[in-house]
Amino acid sequence: METKTVALTWLHPEQAAGLAVPAYATALAAGMDVEAALTEPLVLEPGEIGLISCGFAVAIPPGYEIQVRPRSGLAVKHGITVINAPGTIDADYRGEVKIALVNLGRVPYTIRRGDRIAQLVLAPVVRAELRVVAELAPTERGSGGFGHTGLRGNGQPAGSDSAS
Repeated sequence: METKTVALTWLHPEQAAGLAVPAYATALAAGMDVEAALTEPLVLEPGEIGLISCGFAVAIPPGYEIQVRPRSGLAVKHGITVINAPGTIDADYRGEVKIALVNLGRVPYTIRRGDRIAQLVLAPVVRAELRVVAELAPTERGSGGFGHTGLRGNGQPAGSDSAS
């Protein structure tokens, strides 16, 4: 497995006490757990969005991004997820890493300092060069979208026993 170095600096070292540098929980984990650097607990009410400080900035190598992804346990158990998942931290950004969380659950959820709130995934970036053409090459699917590939020709879900 390839390793890339990403420089990290605590923006207020005196406030970093007790917080961990983002880290992989297991040897084969794709994402590094990132902790909340809150000075006091934050309650996210149902439907509310909060921007959670992490207390550090990073220098991502050119040709890479860091993707911000939800933690599955928070999402499944409490409805807490990353509102713009996956979020992107660009290689030229040097500001504080903050995580935009939303409470999609039915009850308030409290985030405390040191809580693991998201995962960070370092990923390569390929730049697209768009070229305007008069017509696109045809495919079997064509312009069908939004669940189109899961439907039979009769509009019924694939695998459905109902006939039209």
